[in-house]
Amino acid sequence: QVQLAESGGGLVQPGGSLRLSCLGSGSMGRISVMGWYRQAPGKQRELVATITGGGSTNYADFVKGRFTISGDNVKNTVYLQMNSLKPEDTAVYYCNVVAETVRGQYMYWGQGTQVTVSS
Repeated sequence: QVQLAESGGGLVQPGGSLRLSCLGSGSMGRISVMGWYRQAPGKQRELVATITGGGSTNYADFVKGRFTISGDNVKNTVYLQMNSLKPEDTAVYYCNVVAETVRGQYMYWGQGTQVTVSS
């Protein structure tokens, strides 16, 4: 059974930093894209950043220059380094993996980790 486990969330003051980690277990297939999404209270889930198996990255405009995504699709791990955090970054952050198998394309989600930015 495939599982994604996030860690690294918590409470941080504005301007601070956090590093989120996501470790995948189980047989996922060939990973094509790994990413992070977030959902704030009362809002829809939104893309934060993605990284392809080839290492290409994509960021939402609101995190460019502040967040960095990295990953290892062989080890099924993806990270999100978050710097210069703002109160509006407060949300539950979810790890996402898209993988190709002989049965087709699958998308996996983690349970989420809470990030709270507050003084």
